[in-house]
Order: sequence, then C-alpha cells, then structure tokens
Amino acid sequence: MPLIALRTCLAPADHPMTLFVFGINHTTAPIDVREKLAFAPEITASALQQLVSQTAVSEAAILSTCNRTEVYGRLPVNAVQLGESHLVVAQWLADFHQVELDQVQHHSYFKQADQAVKHMMRVASGLDSMVLGEPQILGQLKSSFSVARQEKTATSHLIRMFQSAFNMAKYVRTHTAIGENPVSVAFAAVTMARQIFARLEDQTALLIGAGETIELVARHLHDAGVKQIIVANRTLARAEDLALEFNAQAVLLSDIPDHLPAADIVISSTASQLPILGKGAVERALKQRKHKLMFMVDIAVPRDIEAEVGELDDVYLYTVDDLKDVIDEGMRSRQEAAKAAEVMIEEGLVTYLESERSLDAVSSVRDYRQNMETLRDEELGRAMAKLAKGEDPEIVMQRLARDLANKMMHAPTVQLKKASALGDDQSLALLQTMFDLNKTL
Repeated sequence: MPLIALRTCLAPADHPMTLFVFGINHTTAPIDVREKLAFAPEITASALQQLVSQTAVSEAAILSTCNRTEVYGRLPVNAVQLGESHLVVAQWLADFHQVELDQVQHHSYFKQADQAVKHMMRVASGLDSMVLGEPQILGQLKSSFSVARQEKTATSHLIRMFQSAFNMAKYVRTHTAIGENPVSVAFAAVTMARQIFARLEDQTALLIGAGETIELVARHLHDAGVKQIIVANRTLARAEDLALEFNAQAVLLSDIPDHLPAADIVISSTASQLPILGKGAVERALKQRKHKLMFMVDIAVPRDIEAEVGELDDVYLYTVDDLKDVIDEGMRSRQEAAKAAEVMIEEGLVTYLESERSLDAVSSVRDYRQNMETLRDEELGRAMAKLAKGEDPEIVMQRLARDLANKMMHAPTVQLKKASALGDDQSLALLQTMFDLNKTL
C-alpha cells in the first residue's frame, strides 16, 4: 500500500502532551448506560467549551451516536504517567451527565498516543461499528470534527489526527469490499420485520424521525414493497421531503396518536432526550386495533419508546441492541474485507510513527539551529563591543573563535563523557556518527 500522509499529533517537547480517546460503545455498555451519556447535537458545542475550560484537556472533540459516546483530545503526558488521565475525563463526563463515576469507569475504555489514532482509524473505517463497515459513522465523525473546529477546540494536533483517520477510511473503502452488501441497523430492522410478517406489502409502517437512519429504513421498506408509509417528524418540511421520495404521508410528532392505530410497523430514530411514545399511547392504539400485533424497533439513544411498552402482550419491541444477531448474520461477507482493512490500518500506523519521528527530527534540528544562532549572536555582540572600545582586532577575533568553539563543544563533550562513563556504546556510536568522528573515543 502507498504511504498515507499521517502526520504526528504530539505536542512540542516543551509542553509534552499526548492524544487520547475516552469512550463507551455497544461492546462495553448496555443501552441504558449509553443513553445516559449521549450528547444531543444542541449541547455538544457548550460541552466542548466546558471540557477544555474546566479540565486539563487542551483540545477536544465529541462523537455521540446511538452506539457510542467518545471524547477525543489531548492531555498532559504527566497526567497519563500518573494514571490520572482516565479519571480526568471520566469525572467530567459523570459530572456533566449527573451519572455515578463508578458507572462511567466500569463501562469505559481509554487509549492514548498512537493507539488513540489507531482507534479513530478503525472507527472511521467502520471496523469498530456494530454493523461492520457501515458508512454512516464516517459522516458522524466528520460532523463531530466540524463542530470541534467551529468551537476552536480542535486545532493543529487534533485536526491532523482526524485527517489521518479520514484518509485511512477513504483508502480502506476504496481498496476493500468493506462497504458492500446492504448491512446496516436500518436493514437489520427491516429484516426483522420480515421475520414477523409473512407479507410486508400488506403492512403500514410509521417511521418516527427523518434523519439518515430513517431515510435508510424508508428505502429498505419501499424496496420490500411496503406501500403505506407514514413519516412523523418534529418539523413537517423535512418529513415532507422524505415522504415525497417514497410516496409516503408526512405528519408532525404531535399527530402520532392519530396515526398509531393504523401502524403495523413502528420504527423510531430521533435525537429526542425524552421518549416519544409512552405505554399509555400504545395501549390506546392497541384497543383501536383490537389488539392486532404491532412490531416496533427503537433505534434511538436515548430511547424514543418507553421500555414498558415491551411489557404489552401484543407488541414486539426491539432496541438497537436486539438487532445485533440479525446484523451478525448479514455481515459475514464483510469479514475478509475487514481482515484486509486491519492490515492496512497497521501499515498506516507504521507510516504515522515514521512521520512522527520525522517531524520530531525537524523540530530538534530547528531548536539546535536556533540555539547555535543565539550563541553566535551573543559572542559576536561581545566581540563587536570590544572592537568598538578600540581593543586589538586580532586578539578580539582569536577570543571570539575560542569562546564560540568552547561553548559549541560544551554540551556534546558532556554527553560523550557521560555515555563513556556509563558504558553506553549505543549513545557513543550515535554521537560519533552525528559529529563525524573517525576514531573510537
């Protein structure tokens, strides 16, 4: 694979920082924990500002989806070495959402430096998703990056980290079949509906929300032959746009009680922080339906449908976690592509580390040159002052050359003696190479 531009994201040596990711996802936390720690779009910007102003985190971005909440950023290296970095973010997350710290820590993971970059690459490429290779996560990651840039909480280092992940995701999708075959949460929901109803064509579907996931659900239902689709959304205009594409009916969320009795299939995915459907509303709809079966899938986190609805005899209620088995069946064809993608990411990390070392060398050379130029200017200034006082130019020049040479040789001489005293042959050999020494010291 060709080299991918994955630049270092570490801070300068005088302010040592390290990249990190702190998060929970569908493999570490159940839905009832994930929904407590989710960030609604309207609060993400203020959360970022609070995080960088009230903690040691210097740069930050927040990724929040139905399957994960992750904080990406930079922390002082000393905090990592002391084992405090995990606690810094965990405590902030717990305080922000008013959740017990133990609950956050129990379900979370923390990665730093190159492992944080690798994690973001895997997330962007769809390798860490419940639905292997699903493309929506890349768009969600780009959105989180956009918000962080707008809030100026993502600057040079975090920007390069995101760009590295986006480059890798593009490469993986271009060179593997990871994104092929219609496997997604939306597809899984419709597949499960097929298992409940003998003929989807005869059913009426009520879709709550009008985002990307619901659009995919509508597309799969339409392709499956469902003719009666109702789209309910907070804003009617967006619902009408979606309805027009699939010959559906558009209504407001407030109209749901009027249309619920007609719905055989209810699939919901909104960003609401409170339930859209309660047990009472569903009970009333069931009575009007004469207790005809209702199939419901709640894809949202936090949940749109109260969990108590699942207790009703005539309702089959599933959450996003319940779709996992269906998803697992549909993504076997992507396993080989995923293996190839993992190899690509490992190769990308090698490139990343090489780039990191290269930029470190550039920084060191720049600092070395600056030190030598400062030393030169200081000695030259002293010599010029002596000449201005009328001192013998030959003596002044000899002293300038001697003092400049002594000061330039001081630090290397100290390090050579130290390496020799310690028997550090590797450092001795390196110093000999650096200073072009042609004999053994």
